[in-house]
Amino acid sequence: MPARAVLCAVALWGLASAAPAQEFFTLKGHGGPVMGIATGPDGAILTASFDNSVGLWRDGRPLWLEGHRAAVNSVADLGGGRVASAGDDFTVRVWDEETGAGRELGQHAGKVVRLAVAPDGRRIASASWDGTARIWDVSGASDPVVIDGHRSSVTDIAFSPDGTRLYTASADGTLRLWDAASGTALGQLVAHGFGINTLVVNEDETWLAYGAVDGGTRILKLPGGEELADFTLDRRPILAMAYHAGSQRLAVGDAQGYIMVVDTAAWRIADDFRATLKGPVWALAFAPDGSNIHAGGLDSAMYSWPVDDLDGARIAGAGQSFLTPPEEMPNGERQFQRKCSICHALGPEGGRRAGPTLHGLFGRPAGTVAGYGYSVALEDSDIVWSDATIDRLFDLGPDHFIPGSKMPMQRIAAPEDRADLIAFLKEATARD
Repeated sequence: MPARAVLCAVALWGLASAAPAQEFFTLKGHGGPVMGIATGPDGAILTASFDNSVGLWRDGRPLWLEGHRAAVNSVADLGGGRVASAGDDFTVRVWDEETGAGRELGQHAGKVVRLAVAPDGRRIASASWDGTARIWDVSGASDPVVIDGHRSSVTDIAFSPDGTRLYTASADGTLRLWDAASGTALGQLVAHGFGINTLVVNEDETWLAYGAVDGGTRILKLPGGEELADFTLDRRPILAMAYHAGSQRLAVGDAQGYIMVVDTAAWRIADDFRATLKGPVWALAFAPDGSNIHAGGLDSAMYSWPVDDLDGARIAGAGQSFLTPPEEMPNGERQFQRKCSICHALGPEGGRRAGPTLHGLFGRPAGTVAGYGYSVALEDSDIVWSDATIDRLFDLGPDHFIPGSKMPMQRIAAPEDRADLIAFLKEATARD
């Protein structure tokens, strides 16, 4: 079924309170892409962001939960006034909604990309690039159950409705089933051939949906794993799924910015619309009553569409500066937008970003912007930012220039590109 691009003007509201249910709205405030979304039964919306923070939104206003030292990829409502989150700092954390205080539940040996809550709310499962899934006692009273057997990253997890089993998806292309109490393997459901990014299990465990790197979007009959339906379109890869049992709707987000809505009662595509002008859909969640689909991607806002009026959907603005066409800016600015802008601001107010502001950069000792949580490697270094040190940073790459730094692994190979970036930064970060 061909995708329908909805070319409507963007109408943006800063607060959800300005838009009742069944209307399009946005939540703004993050300083980086929105990587994960979850909802609470009371209507609270949780957002996880590349800016290292979790937003807990009520009436369109956020409580910021801060403590992760890298991008937050997943967030979940645990009930009882508790929130769980996980991210690129390898940690799984639990937060108190009332106070905003958090504690580290434990760590993986790699990035943690997805969370799933057991039906009783007492356990939470995590999926990691270290090739394992883990099931944690939320109270922290016991060691986690370690699920080990995939040959590559574990990309998603889901509990069975009774909480006794765990489904896992992996970049190795398989879906597997495990005993949640012991971590014992119970079987393999499918070997897709390409990496599987996301999965959903329905409320009575009669089917499982999954999305893969090659665009595969398939429904398996449970418990056997026979194929029930195939909704693969001409887009790839599939990055996110969400299911609402009450309305029997499955939402599927892909790397080209589309959201497909499947009616699982009739097994047909009910809608298919362009949710972003540029970039992927990384995160999806339904409102508790099924009235809206919430989505996140490259933009620093969460967008929400009314399920019954997707024909009038507004396209997300995707107005991030790093998406500006290269021909519209000089080379130095282009290098900054490509390599630096998603993490760093240039002005005195750094905003909610993954990295500290670059204002006053030249002549500043590394690791000294007040209020930012630097890595120990950067705080303990004797680096002073200058033409020479910035040139060396991007010539070698941060992982070689400052081993142990949180800065992403990237290089600017051409000397002229590094020189243009430095010239741009000198002017753009200068103090008045």
